[in-house]
Amino acid sequence: MTFPANTREAVTVDGEPIRLMIVDDHPVVRDGLRGMFAGEPGFEVVGEAADGARAVELAEELRPDVILMDLRMPGTDGVTAIRRLAERGVPTRVLVLTTFDTDSDVLPAIEAGATGYLLKDAMPDELTRGVRAAARGESVLSPSVATRLIGQVRAPADPLSPRELEVLGLIARGSTNREAAARLFISEATVKTHLLHIYAKLGVNDRASAVAAAFERGLFAR
Repeated sequence: MTFPANTREAVTVDGEPIRLMIVDDHPVVRDGLRGMFAGEPGFEVVGEAADGARAVELAEELRPDVILMDLRMPGTDGVTAIRRLAERGVPTRVLVLTTFDTDSDVLPAIEAGATGYLLKDAMPDELTRGVRAAARGESVLSPSVATRLIGQVRAPADPLSPRELEVLGLIARGSTNREAAARLFISEATVKTHLLHIYAKLGVNDRASAVAAAFERGLFAR
């Protein structure tokens, strides 16, 4: 869906309004964001999409300055859309706007080429400042996301081994140590040793926390 230009006087530092596209699968969210930016000088909402595939099509046609991109949508998700925009050479800046700030959401989006990452609980002025910064090519991160990325940089590069991932995967599916040992043809004592190594690497103290940390870091999706 495309919209006519905002008739209010709205200029950026370059003398033109920031042309914005909104991508979210929830109509209420799109309507709210469109209304908010339509009431702000310096912005022109040029279109919206409900999924990543349509977002890519519209971005190639409209060439907005900034896309506000949700991540988890039916069909083509936000990360895939960001990656496709980069592959097709569309120069639009993508500012992720989502509810989720887990490693499995943040890192793929940044790696795919997102300019910034904000959460939907951001205040309106934070969001408008973020879009302006993204239009200038500046990185924009919510505090919780920035903290998470810093933690990733500071964390020692000590990934789980393939066997440790197998053990943890079975535990995540509800297997006991004995059942995991039988499935992997190893001793129960070896399973316990693997679990101790997993706990140390993930910085946790029990099975439930290890499984939660693995999901949060996207380890089971690899």
